Amino acid sequence: TAAGKGLAVTLAMAAGPPPPLEPSPLSTFPEEGFADKFLRKTRENPLVPLGCLCTVSVLIYGIICFKKGNTRRSQLMMRARVIAQGCTFAALLGGMAATAFKSRQ
Repeated sequence: TAAGKGLAVTLAMAAGPPPPLEPSPLSTFPEEGFADKFLRKTRENPLVPLGCLCTVSVLIYGIICFKKGNTRRSQLMMRARVIAQGCTFAALLGGMAATAFKSRQ
């Protein structure tokens, strides 16, 4: 009966907690400082820091154009910033996918 099955499940649960799930071993670098980690991550996916640099450069140039009163160029730079941000985000996702694919092999 349904009550008997429920009782069996309850008794099985009362016997003890389920075994813990074993996470996949992650590579750790305990002695690694900020600079070392930044360089390692940059070598793994160089497009992300390059995209960030490009985004910030376009943003600063757009702000300078805005302050000078060149609104047409400022608008163009803000649109370019959005495109640069999108490319940076795509590079970030691509790097994460490549890392996940590499770890499965």
